[in-house]
Amino acid sequence: MGETPEHGRETADLRRSAGMTEDGINGWFVREVLPLEAALMQFLRRSWPNKSDIDDLAQEVYARVYEAAREKIPQPVKPFVFIIARNLLIDRVRHEQVVPIEAVADLETLGVAVDAPGPDRNVMAQDELRRLQAALEKLPPRCREVVVLGRIEGLSGKEISQRLGIGASTVSEHLATGMNTLADLLFGDEAELGRKP
Repeated sequence: MGETPEHGRETADLRRSAGMTEDGINGWFVREVLPLEAALMQFLRRSWPNKSDIDDLAQEVYARVYEAAREKIPQPVKPFVFIIARNLLIDRVRHEQVVPIEAVADLETLGVAVDAPGPDRNVMAQDELRRLQAALEKLPPRCREVVVLGRIEGLSGKEISQRLGIGASTVSEHLATGMNTLADLLFGDEAELGRKP
């Protein structure tokens, strides 16, 4: 669906009225996002097994952050960047794990053993779950409830709104606040969460 010249002018007018010119976004990006590059690269190297993909992943994160900033400058920036990075990695993992259903059925007839995670992966997963639980407990109760319903139980914003009897905009605010706080707690300077000094 193409953008009409009139729609393009409306979008440009909206950005100008909100103080979001291309130069303004570019300046914000250089000031706020690029200084996070070292931490972002470290996160990507730690989280992604194929090291040759790291530069491409970082560029994709930057593109997604920039596109989001064209609509609204995200605040705070650091958690937003790491949420984008985490979501990109999740998308990539999902994409790489897609297997035709016929292949899964054939594994049973071939008697191929399914690889179960080793003990080290189990320990790491349990540690990550403990850290996530500790971070969730630091959220305000209503915010935590919205995050659990939306991100863990997979309910839509409308379903959460109906279940909790709150407005859709309130659900969106709680989700954004909760995810930003969790990202900061889990991936930011406060990543020592759950560890003893």
